Amino acid sequence: MLLRKTVLVVSLATAALLASAGTATAAPAPVAPAATTAAAAANPVIVVGGLSGVAVAYEPIAARLRADGYRTFIYQLPGLGLGDIPASARAFAGYVEQVRASTGAATVDVVAHSEGGLVGRYYLKRLGGTATVGRYVSLGTPQYGTYVANIVAFLGLGSCAGIVACQQMTIGSAFLADLNSGDDTPGSVRYTTVRTLQDELVRPTGNAAVNDGATNVLIQAYCPLRVVGHLGLVLDGTAYTIVRGALVDGPVRPNCLAV
Repeated sequence: MLLRKTVLVVSLATAALLASAGTATAAPAPVAPAATTAAAAANPVIVVGGLSGVAVAYEPIAARLRADGYRTFIYQLPGLGLGDIPASARAFAGYVEQVRASTGAATVDVVAHSEGGLVGRYYLKRLGGTATVGRYVSLGTPQYGTYVANIVAFLGLGSCAGIVACQQMTIGSAFLADLNSGDDTPGSVRYTTVRTLQDELVRPTGNAAVNDGATNVLIQAYCPLRVVGHLGLVLDGTAYTIVRGALVDGPVRPNCLAV
């Protein structure tokens, strides 16, 4: 009985921790984009989900990208992202190659939510991904960890009850110490991070930003009345206008009234 209760609490805590959704790891099938010439000629976009997510949860942002003409793919982390983040990054590296092969593109752009942003950054920093990625955009990613992961231990469930990804997203983890040593933004990749003050799962919210020349966007710095939660970052119209601007190397001009 205790084991069942522990599993339930951990499942809820980790899903709440970085609930994100990603895409199937099978060979990607190109999606017919809308007829927007500039976007159709741009890099394919891979939307990367996170911990305990399913691909369908990322269809809203993928649909926006397709409507703007982007060749869009959704990547679901192997094992729903519960395992080792570097291992997930190695699997993601293979997926990038599949997308490049299926589209003929030399480089891709990455839009990653929550844990997916850590997977993407590890790929860029430790697996040579800077050669194949043009733009990296993270949405509510605990780049420097989150106290929500630490709370699992506080609740008496040990070190995230053995869930490796949860352990690695804990503030002060060995994984984050390695990932954040040296340059946060290697290569010629254009880095953008998006965060919100109402993110209930990345605390403190400033930990969703990175250093060394990234464009770090706090939604409420531009739209103080906009309320956007952690999962809302992949649903919210204002957040999407930031993503869209980042994909064309435009200035930060969020549309505070976007739906």
